[in-house]
Amino acid sequence: MTDEADVVLIGAGIMSATLGAMLGELEPNWSQVIFERLDGPAEESSSPWNNAGTGHSALCELNYTPDVNGKIQTAKAIGVNEKFQVSRQFWAHQLEQGVLTDARDFINQVPHVSFAQGRDQMDYLKRRYDALAPHPLFPDMQYSDDPAKFAEFLPLMAKGRDFDTTPVSISWTEAGTDINYGALTKQFIKGCQERGTTVRYGHEVKDIKRDGAKWKVVVRNVHTGDESVVRANFVFVGAGGMALPLLQKAGIPEIRGYGGFPVSGEWLRCTNEELVEQHRAKVYGKASVGAPPMSVPHLDTRVIDGKKGLLFGPYAGWTPKFLKQGSWFDLPKSLRPTNLMSMAAVGVQEMGLTKYLITELLKDEEARVEALREYMPSAKAEDWELVTAGQRVQVIKPIVGPRFGSLEFGTALINNSEGTIAGLLGASPGASIAPAALLEVLERCFGQKMVEWGPKIKEMVPSYGVQLSANREMFDEVWAHTQKVLKLEG
Repeated sequence: MTDEADVVLIGAGIMSATLGAMLGELEPNWSQVIFERLDGPAEESSSPWNNAGTGHSALCELNYTPDVNGKIQTAKAIGVNEKFQVSRQFWAHQLEQGVLTDARDFINQVPHVSFAQGRDQMDYLKRRYDALAPHPLFPDMQYSDDPAKFAEFLPLMAKGRDFDTTPVSISWTEAGTDINYGALTKQFIKGCQERGTTVRYGHEVKDIKRDGAKWKVVVRNVHTGDESVVRANFVFVGAGGMALPLLQKAGIPEIRGYGGFPVSGEWLRCTNEELVEQHRAKVYGKASVGAPPMSVPHLDTRVIDGKKGLLFGPYAGWTPKFLKQGSWFDLPKSLRPTNLMSMAAVGVQEMGLTKYLITELLKDEEARVEALREYMPSAKAEDWELVTAGQRVQVIKPIVGPRFGSLEFGTALINNSEGTIAGLLGASPGASIAPAALLEVLERCFGQKMVEWGPKIKEMVPSYGVQLSANREMFDEVWAHTQKVLKLEG
């Protein structure tokens, strides 16, 4: 039997859920179907224990502000922050519309802190603070190299620390957030279902084929083995790491040359409730020299199902799986004649990443706790347990100039020229900037509808089409509004 749908969304994670909510408001008469291979929503990368839950807005993430020839580069930080403001506005609008129902369930205010150790890092952090603090998108940033202030603000990190041997400094803002993307996804999907969206759990997309102007999506029930087909006008692949193989199956020329490099992750999770209560911040430091941006260590307060938690990591691992609950053959199956050169070139060019992964894989419990002690000197192994985080597939882009390929740490949008299929590849800051990324999907794939949709999109995101970084008055207005609706302080 073949069903018909206006829109098929593959994967019941934050990306598909967000796009479903957008299209549900823009085109309420369009039929939508979501396919998810697992038996519930947000059980892969969107699950709260599979990611750091950071509202990535570049408030504390030092990899967004590189030091180039003695000057702090702020363009990437400002760009990421702009996109996160879109997220805040869209979430606030969805709360006002009743699609989202409980702000506290998915977003909580947690200070974002940048942490420097030693004089060189302290010098960098002070210059970073000087560059960002006057900017309208980074309000009320503060800086201190006073050990007393450090101990007052971060008592768990101060205990047992020798400030004389290794001086430290911090910059911070109280306006940071911790986000439970799993809870956010579930609220979105529930709202979509109430609008008429069909959600089929336990259904894995096996193939995507052209069928004239439409797409034929072949789906298998993972419990019964039965196959079915849905013909769709538009397909969105929001399947995390499996987006690459599914777009390859669709055969669109735009995916030619792209590859994926899977990296798994692990966290130390605190089991001592007394310690958890002594820390309230997301504290990001600098990656080790030669290590990739994804290795940035951080000590994170989490708020999941109303309960505080504490994580440290990430510690990188490696498997060829593209999903945490994926197949050991995911990577080899993604190899194509068109991307072999890109994959091989990155393997040669990214020796630093290879060395980093080997070092991480060789770490035992003692080495992991020793890394934790750089942040929390008094840490004891018995207070922490090792948990496996979500799988990430970093984007390998095809030939660029004199290079045969490049490894990208970010999110990439792929769509065909007709605008009938699109997917998102990559990782952080993905979930944090989902609404901005999906507005780009709408622009690329439904350009002919954007004039008609414009007023409604401006309701969803009042700053749409405006650079908040160049419009302080509008930023202050939308910031105050979203703080109120999202029930955040200040």
